[in-house]
Amino acid sequence: MNWYADFVNKLITCRACPRLVKHREEVKPLSKFSDDKYWRRPVPPWGDLTNARIMIVGLAPAAHGGNRTGRMFTGDNSAQFLFKVLHMAGLSNRPYSISRNDDVTVKCIYITSVVKCAPPNNKPTTDEIRTCVNNWFRYEIQRIKPKAIVTLGHIAFQGVRLVLGINAEFRHGDYVDVNGVRIFMSYHPSPRNTNTGRLKIEDLVRILKMASEYAGCG
Repeated sequence: MNWYADFVNKLITCRACPRLVKHREEVKPLSKFSDDKYWRRPVPPWGDLTNARIMIVGLAPAAHGGNRTGRMFTGDNSAQFLFKVLHMAGLSNRPYSISRNDDVTVKCIYITSVVKCAPPNNKPTTDEIRTCVNNWFRYEIQRIKPKAIVTLGHIAFQGVRLVLGINAEFRHGDYVDVNGVRIFMSYHPSPRNTNTGRLKIEDLVRILKMASEYAGCG
């Protein structure tokens, strides 16, 4: 799709937030990855661009996930948890997301993040969130026009709230309807949440299946 190609070409050259630019470019590789394999740019969204009825929204790329692989929710523990869930929900052909060349395809979903660069300690500032929302994320919602949005964590929900004007607070497992769009809320599938049992795999499967049913993904 022409809008998507143009969007990505502009996105990956963005240097609007100096702190995020510095961090994404200076992340030290993990010992199992070489430095030359890191993407180190704003990380593009991806998904089923011809039938994206569900938008899945994360906080930001992971330093050794999307910031390394160049694809959102790819190559880190959060991605593996999410894709196991997507596969169980019938929305992905593989229960993993390892690299941009892993032959994974998804159905009915568009995967993105509120903030497009990996932030230090996974904590973008309020100004950084607003900059990304106004420069990129708002446009994505306008182009995709999703029937359902699954927000993974408080910051993802905050970003959607900024765009859609939601008058509600984040509550895991709950949803809110705004102008014909149903926004589902889940804790983020980070190891901090999944390893402690705060987010169980069956919980996120249930949320994704509800979103799929509501959006008519069949």
